[in-house]
Amino acid sequence: QVQLVESGGGLVQPGESLRVSCAASGVTLELYGIGWFHQAPGKGRKPVSCMSSYGRGSYYADSVKGRFDISRDNAKNTFYLQMNDLKPEDTGVYFCAAEIVPGQPTGQNLCPMLGYFGQGTQVTVAS
Repeated sequence: QVQLVESGGGLVQPGESLRVSCAASGVTLELYGIGWFHQAPGKGRKPVSCMSSYGRGSYYADSVKGRFDISRDNAKNTFYLQMNDLKPEDTGVYFCAAEIVPGQPTGQNLCPMLGYFGQGTQVTVAS
C-alpha cells in the first residue's frame, strides 16, 4: 500500500525559511516523479515544484523560482521542499505527490498530477 506523509509545516514570519518533508512507503521512490502542490485558502491545488525520476529534470512555478528547492533522498525514500524568503501568499496547505510519469517530460508536464498524494501540511506565513 502506497502512503505519503508530509511533515514540517508551521507558522513563520515573512522572509523566514521552512523545510517540509514527505516520507514515502510502498514505493521505490527513485522510480517515481515527485512533486509539491500548494493549495491557497479558497483556491485549487497547483504544482509549485516537481522533479522527474532519477532527478533528471525539475520544474518550479514562476512564483517560487529562486526561493524554493526540491530534493530527494532515495535511500530514505523521502523528499523535501526547502522554502526560503517565504511570503504571505505562500500560505496554504502543501501536498506531496508521487507518480510514475512515462517518457521524459519537461516543465510542468513532469509533475505527478494523477499520482499518489499525501494528506497535506499547513504552512502559514504571517507577521
